[in-house]
Amino acid sequence: MQEGKRQKQVAGLIQEEVNDIFRRLGMAMMDGGMVSVSGVKITPDLLEARIYLSFFQVADPKATHKKINERAWEVKRELAARIKTQVRRMPELRFFYDDTLDHVFKMENLFDQIKKEDEARGKEEEGGEDAKPGIE
Repeated sequence: MQEGKRQKQVAGLIQEEVNDIFRRLGMAMMDGGMVSVSGVKITPDLLEARIYLSFFQVADPKATHKKINERAWEVKRELAARIKTQVRRMPELRFFYDDTLDHVFKMENLFDQIKKEDEARGKEEEGGEDAKPGIE
């Protein structure tokens, strides 16, 4: 089902505010890494917000996710104070781990590995041509 205009507006507002709240509460830098809100999806009735968190160089993402869930009430209280004039009811906040960055790094490593193998194969073929004169 496609998101409505109001859903997108509220999701964008929540994403912006929660990122700012994380910075203010000192939750943007946790466990030696950075935590940011990569996306927000909100249900059609605007009563539940699924907040996707991206962890960059965090030592233990599961432990960090648990810490954030433990402090969710602080985030919700702060968010309610900021957006109370723009929503009728404060949505329930649910935090999810967004592993997109992990996939990006894995793909980059695979591409680097393929490139190195291609370069090594190219050097072997160049050396092989010199060793076999007369073969085209």
